[in-house]
Amino acid sequence: MHVFSSQHKVGILGGGQLGKMLLYNTRKFDIYTCVLDPNPEAPCKIACNEFFVGDLMDFDTVFEFGKKVDTLTIEIENVNVDALSALEKEGVKVYPSAETLATIQNKAKQKLFYVDHGLPTADFKRYAYIDELKRAIKHNVQPLPFVWKSAQFGYDGKGVKIVRTITDLGELPNVECIAETLVPFKKELAVTVARTPDGEVKAYPVVEMEFHPEANQVEYVLCPARISKNITKKAELVALRTAAAFHHVGLLAVELFLTENDEILINEVAPRPHNSGHQTIEASYTSQFEQHLRAVLNLPLGETENKVSGVMVNLVGAEGYRGLVVYENIEKILKLNGVTPHIYGKKETRPFRKMGHVTIVHPEINEARAIAQQVKETIKVISK
Repeated sequence: MHVFSSQHKVGILGGGQLGKMLLYNTRKFDIYTCVLDPNPEAPCKIACNEFFVGDLMDFDTVFEFGKKVDTLTIEIENVNVDALSALEKEGVKVYPSAETLATIQNKAKQKLFYVDHGLPTADFKRYAYIDELKRAIKHNVQPLPFVWKSAQFGYDGKGVKIVRTITDLGELPNVECIAETLVPFKKELAVTVARTPDGEVKAYPVVEMEFHPEANQVEYVLCPARISKNITKKAELVALRTAAAFHHVGLLAVELFLTENDEILINEVAPRPHNSGHQTIEASYTSQFEQHLRAVLNLPLGETENKVSGVMVNLVGAEGYRGLVVYENIEKILKLNGVTPHIYGKKETRPFRKMGHVTIVHPEINEARAIAQQVKETIKVISK
């Protein structure tokens, strides 16, 4: 397939920061791109060939956009899958497939998929709405504590809550949900797998994630993870089995728990470039964004090994600030060796909004982590 400096059009559903970083690579390869996003000032607007404003959940909008391109991919899961299915029938190459995305969009379906395919995941129960869950607790069918997860539209820590008493359910929406066993774990890990339509598969090194205790957002990503070779092999195997079970094309980020008993359990997956892979831009031979592009276009996959150890720290809006963004002390972190900031182009900040990230590379992972801490404590995302 001839895609370089050609009329082959790649469409991206979603125009946020993931799409913007994907477009770094389409511009490098001179690949024609079209982007659809509801925000007329989305970060992708400045870097694609054609930008369209529209609702990603509207069938007609997604279908009409998809007919303009040859290969269609996503940078966000919340899109109209019925339109994707219709586009597949029209001959558009859609990756991930409509079937895969329909399963991943719904956490209850996603968890059932793991059970059906013998993939390790925490025990759970599925509930149609909150009142059903409350009855289950009152009748001792649902033990406490557990992790409540909205079946749909959860993102960046939203739609997830630890429930220790029935009163914790008070402010939760009355929607389909799952109650997942609260598993004691030592670390949260992730493995990104790339897979082409022809079946070539490559996995990136296992990363270790550290989360913000309040926002439930990834705060730091460390690569390589500080785990044993045995645990590394276990995590890689689970991720590869998961990608194979989905017959996935593109990137699949597999988030994992390492339990107190050294078991590996799947938390959830993302069928696109992911926050856990941002450090690959500076630290790996092939960035996750270039790899996703290679995969969906059925090109040879790039080398996934690290050139150097890397740590990513998210830049999120500071609490107490809303409005036009200011990156306070960014000049100070630019003086540090091995530090690269990425600013996403969102003009307005709010508490915990992802505004950018910083990658720190160093031959020693623990030293990179120490510099990342210094970066985190120095730069502040505030408003004017």
